[in-house]
Amino acid sequence: MIENNYYSQENHGPYEMYNIGNVELEEGGIIPNCQLAYVTFGEPNEAKDNAILIPTWYSGTNKIMESYIGKGRALDPDKYFIIIINQIGSGLSSSPHNSLPPVSMANFPNVRISDDVRAQHKLVTEKFGITQLALVTGGSMGAQQTYEWAVRYPDMVKRAAPIAGTAKNTPHDFIFTETLIEAITSDPGWKGGNYESANAVVDGLKRHAKIWAVMGWSTEFFKKETWRRLDFKSLEDFITGFMEPYFTAMDPNDLLCMAWKWQRGDVSRMTEGDLEKALGRIKAKVFVMPIDEDMFFPPRDCELEQKMIPNSELRLIKSCGHLGLFGVEPDFMPQIDKHLGRLLSIPV
Repeated sequence: MIENNYYSQENHGPYEMYNIGNVELEEGGIIPNCQLAYVTFGEPNEAKDNAILIPTWYSGTNKIMESYIGKGRALDPDKYFIIIINQIGSGLSSSPHNSLPPVSMANFPNVRISDDVRAQHKLVTEKFGITQLALVTGGSMGAQQTYEWAVRYPDMVKRAAPIAGTAKNTPHDFIFTETLIEAITSDPGWKGGNYESANAVVDGLKRHAKIWAVMGWSTEFFKKETWRRLDFKSLEDFITGFMEPYFTAMDPNDLLCMAWKWQRGDVSRMTEGDLEKALGRIKAKVFVMPIDEDMFFPPRDCELEQKMIPNSELRLIKSCGHLGLFGVEPDFMPQIDKHLGRLLSIPV
């Protein structure tokens, strides 16, 4: 267990913690006294049928996802009870860097998307007594969890909106993610995952950040110098002033924990490898929402899955790449609000 102020309440709070007890993992092993970090907005109504769940993405926490919420917007806390749950390995919930032996650091067991969703289900039902969700939505790894929710708990999820993610990760994306992993583990300071501080692996984290710069943004992002909207004067300034500081503050083991399960996201594990059968279990009204310039989860991959989902629609988001999820373009959030607002207006 090591200290990392990046994950503090000061930087990502206020968030609350909920102990769901020992979590037995799909791959074997246990996370003792697993803690889930979460935040809520709004209040549950008397019927408790106005709940919206938002799981977090790779490297992201509740703080990023809070930018998707606001009065008068689709995810309006005056109308809905909104719960954001930080995934296991996020650095806020139980993660390699903040866990005690025997599951600390390099000894943290492998976690799957299914483990996250089962843990979240326990929090939602035990803590809040919620038995149905008006909507589950999330981007990237949050989309992977959204799919898992809709397939695993079809009677509970009334609407689902996976944004920039797939129900089954592709071999191409698996290789992409492998390079992100190798950027970290190739650093001599990595020491098999038993480093003394994240700073010992800073060179690996910088390489990791640069790969994200290449693959996370589109070619158009760089052609049009969209980084200038973030007040950077040069491309080099953007890399060293935005991409690198974002990732070098994080814990390497935490990133690797999330990357491992990202690579292996696959709802068809519930149906003996039959993806069409798995997606056919979904009862929710679904808007599949890919980003047009996404190089991790291109629209054609998302559309192939969407066609397997009953009562679903494809809603394309125009943006500057996968990391458009950060909302750096002025027209990104209005597109999200438009589609989520429409989805929430549909009776189910």
